[in-house]
Amino acid sequence: MPEQPALPQAALAGLALIAGIALLTWLISLRQRDASLADRAWPAFIGGAALVYAVQLPAAGTRGTAMAALAIAWALRLGLYITLRNRGHGEDRRYRQMRERNQPHFGLRSLYLVFGLQALLAWIVTAPLLAGMAAMRPFGWLDATGTALAAFGIVFEAIADAQMARFKSMPGQRGRVMDRGLWHYSRHPNYFGEACVWWGLWLMAVAGAGWGGAWAAVSPALMTLLLLRVSGVSLLEKDIAERRPAYRDYVARTNAFLPGPPRKEPA
Repeated sequence: MPEQPALPQAALAGLALIAGIALLTWLISLRQRDASLADRAWPAFIGGAALVYAVQLPAAGTRGTAMAALAIAWALRLGLYITLRNRGHGEDRRYRQMRERNQPHFGLRSLYLVFGLQALLAWIVTAPLLAGMAAMRPFGWLDATGTALAAFGIVFEAIADAQMARFKSMPGQRGRVMDRGLWHYSRHPNYFGEACVWWGLWLMAVAGAGWGGAWAAVSPALMTLLLLRVSGVSLLEKDIAERRPAYRDYVARTNAFLPGPPRKEPA
């Protein structure tokens, strides 16, 4: 079926909302000297765009409702988690390093280096929502599969984050490695869950638009790349073995991303 004529307008409306949130968050970050507020804005970028698409493209029916619900549930959960995790800790170490590398005038530069870039990436990541909500095919088995995968990812990521938060709150854990629960099977189970969310939403886009929704694979592909090679696994593990020597053993026996049985350590 042809796409709804409102698709370009919905895309631009989503981009405008994301840009507005990014600009407001940037202004607050200047006052607080905390560029890591961008992390808290990330879920709002995507959840806000999902709401815009749902309003602009209401003819998607069951699929549109399911996709909007999944995206908003994901955004609320992640936004609350990041806010509680970062509250009272000041600017994240990664952003402090970025601030040092981009002096002077990092405040101004952060508008495009941090907030503008993340806003653009968030808009690209919303591609499956846009494609799926613009499609009008009946809700089918592929939609159900995508819904199940995305819901699984949200729950899996939430459990992993809760386990890590509980571990960090226990006394005497400083310098130790979290290798319990889901973290026993993957060094980054939260990232695995995150990837499942976006691949699941992409399946729903394909279910609605057929091969016309295949272009939206740019979203889960980009997210997987970011999680594995850019701001996720690679960045977090760049120097962690120096700060936590026990992490080397954890790396040797535990998959980085896909959950699996731990490898046996050499005798």
